[in-house]
Order: sequence, then C-alpha cells, then structure tokens
Amino acid sequence: MLVKPLAATLVAGFLLAAGFGMRDWIVDRMLFLPTPGVDGATAGLGIEAEEVFLTTEDGVRIHAFFVPAPAATRAILYLHGNAGNASHRLPLGAVLAGLGAHILLLDYRGYGRSEGRPDEAGVYTDARAGLRHLVLERGLEEQRVVLFGSSLGGAVAVDLAQDRSLAGVVLESTWSSLSDTAAKAFGPIARPFTRGRFDSQGKIPRLRSPLLFFHGDRDDIVPIELGRRLFDAAPEPKAFETLVGAGHNDTLVVGGEAYLARLRRFLDEVAP
Repeated sequence: MLVKPLAATLVAGFLLAAGFGMRDWIVDRMLFLPTPGVDGATAGLGIEAEEVFLTTEDGVRIHAFFVPAPAATRAILYLHGNAGNASHRLPLGAVLAGLGAHILLLDYRGYGRSEGRPDEAGVYTDARAGLRHLVLERGLEEQRVVLFGSSLGGAVAVDLAQDRSLAGVVLESTWSSLSDTAAKAFGPIARPFTRGRFDSQGKIPRLRSPLLFFHGDRDDIVPIELGRRLFDAAPEPKAFETLVGAGHNDTLVVGGEAYLARLRRFLDEVAP
C-alpha cells in the first residue's frame, strides 16, 4: 500500500527542505505513515499467527507475525507498503499461507509494535532482520525463501535481494524509483528532493533470483509504466503480470483466483 499525501503539503515540505537542508527528514515524514499497535479487528478472524520480536543489527526491536503453513518447507517474507502495519496484512498472510508457505509479516521500525522511527536505511536493516529470523530461528535456507514486496515494500525487497541466492522475488505495485513516482504525482519539482531515494532500477540488475511482477493497469499511485520500467531493467528469469482493472491496493480482490494460481505456480517453480 502507498498513501499519497496532498500535493500542497508535499510542495511546502520541499520548499522547507530546500531552505533548511532537511530534505530527507521531510520526505521521510511524508512517505512513512505508520499505524502503531495492532488492529483489534483482526483478532476475531481466527488467523493462526505467532507474534515475534526481532532485534536488528543496529539494536532496534521490531515486531512481526509468523503465519505457519502445515508441513511447508518454504517461506515468504512479506514487506508491506508505507502505511498501516503488519496486523492489517494478517488476512492476506493467511491467504498466502494457504499456498503452502510459511509467512513472516514484518513491521518496519516505527510500525505496529516495533520500536524506532522509519527511514530508508532503517527499513532495509529491518528486512535483513526478517530474513535472518527465517534462516536462523525457523531453520530455512535462503534458497527456500521468497521475498514479496508490495509498493514501497518492493523497493525494500529489491535492496534485500541484491547478490543473494533467494528462491525468488515477487514485486507488486512497485516503482522504478521514488523520484519517478514523485515526478508522476507532483511534476518535475519533486525530482530534486527525491533523487536517489529508493532507487530500485539502479539496484535490480544485481538480483540473481527469479522475479515475478504484478501491477494493476489502473494504478494511479504507482503507474504501471513505472513497474514496467523496473521490469525492463531486471535480469532474467522474470515475468510481468498485468492485473486488468486493478488499482494500487486491490490487487488480490481484482486478481482473484487467477492471481493466486499464478503466485502458487511461481512458488512451485522456484521452491518446490
């Protein structure tokens, strides 16, 4: 999920950043929209999930949900978008576990029950802690782990997957770079203030894992052309699935059984 702030607020923030040398601080405050705590509405859904706490390499205590799949020998590390928290993704986690994979739903620092405050370097560090948990605590080899990054989480997944031999990477509704996305939303004025931030296009050539892209053709937050741009820069093997009629946050609803069948086929190919 990506939530777009008001254009006027963004422009005002850019001007403030330019005037006071606080570019990254301003962009982070507008980009990261965490919801603290856990959504109580998910408690009555009957989802089997274990709450776990991880310590990152820089000493931050972060929170996650582990959703088990009976007899599974593979796992998905799910990296969500810029808003809400991992508890909002528990229903999705249960659906994904039904595809025969353990699911780790990670809360970045500052989200859910995680400590700290999010920034670009921090969320990359948090993702490494999630992968380390699956390997060291759950006994899975990296070659049995699939990263699933949605929206901003796609950029986090690309960063984590560099030079690793993971089973595969799923990138959904994600961008070529934050700069491209900001320019699409707010015009060229946004580029100088977001240049170099979450630059997936520059990193993706270093991935060694099979890639599966999903993108809605009605996505008005991260337009599909930015997903295509990232796909074009990616190494083989790769596949791009256009979800006809889907926007930014309704890929599962619109994609339905065909979406899940494609995802299962990918999992079976890369981590049988």
